[in-house]
Amino acid sequence: MRAMLYCTPMILLMLALGGCGGNGKNSEEAMALEIRTDYLAMTACSGTAEIRADYGQRVYDYTIDFTWQKDGDMVLTITQPEEVAGVTAILHQGETLLQYEDVRLETGPVSPEGLSPVDSIPAFLEYVRSGSITQCGSELLDTVEALRIQCGDPEAAMGSGTEAILWFDKETHALIQGELRSDGFAVIQCKFTAFTKE
Repeated sequence: MRAMLYCTPMILLMLALGGCGGNGKNSEEAMALEIRTDYLAMTACSGTAEIRADYGQRVYDYTIDFTWQKDGDMVLTITQPEEVAGVTAILHQGETLLQYEDVRLETGPVSPEGLSPVDSIPAFLEYVRSGSITQCGSELLDTVEALRIQCGDPEAAMGSGTEAILWFDKETHALIQGELRSDGFAVIQCKFTAFTKE
């Protein structure tokens, strides 16, 4: 009887501690799946993104306004840098040519998989909707409580191949930041200064 009295508080303590650790992780995973469901149900989104493409020897910065329609096209308009402001791309069935009157902009791929800066926003949306989630956790971005979701090949070693890291506002589920990595190197970094979804 005495042994039972000593064991009971220990068992309760272990259950409580185990529940705390598990619930935190499980709640982040549950939120990641909730965000995925939210984005699968989304019919449209729009916003503004500041994109940095790192080619190793050179780095390019862009600001892009974008709109996306389910079962439709994605339209991206460059607003910065000034020399190419107004160039618009309509992404349809993988076409990524940017053209405006006689101006043609071709930034080229930043990864062996052929990923270019103009492909980044569609890639982020594809990752959140159908990418294999390999990690998730909570982070504070400035003053925003964010959920960090990492997607990649679950069979590959961490830091190899193409991976995406996405940060979402926990309250609104708005996409805040995104990063695309090739073999552990961040080739594209994106900060969403505006993001709305329907």
